[in-house]
Amino acid sequence: MESLSVSEFKATCLAVLEDITKRGKPIAEVIPFEAEHGEIPLKDTVTFMGDIISPVAEDDWEALK
Repeated sequence: MESLSVSEFKATCLAVLEDITKRGKPIAEVIPFEAEHGEIPLKDTVTFMGDIISPVAEDDWEALK
């Protein structure tokens, strides 16, 4: 099975389409990529610790008083 990166496909789209058809009839099938494993590698590895926008030591900043 041959694979292409998105940028390579974009650059050679017409040539690729000519390669997968012959006289207007399909000779290959383009299918979506499916990961080899069903798990999401980083799922449930992040812990929510609080607000990420406000300063960490907000009470210690003189300018905010």
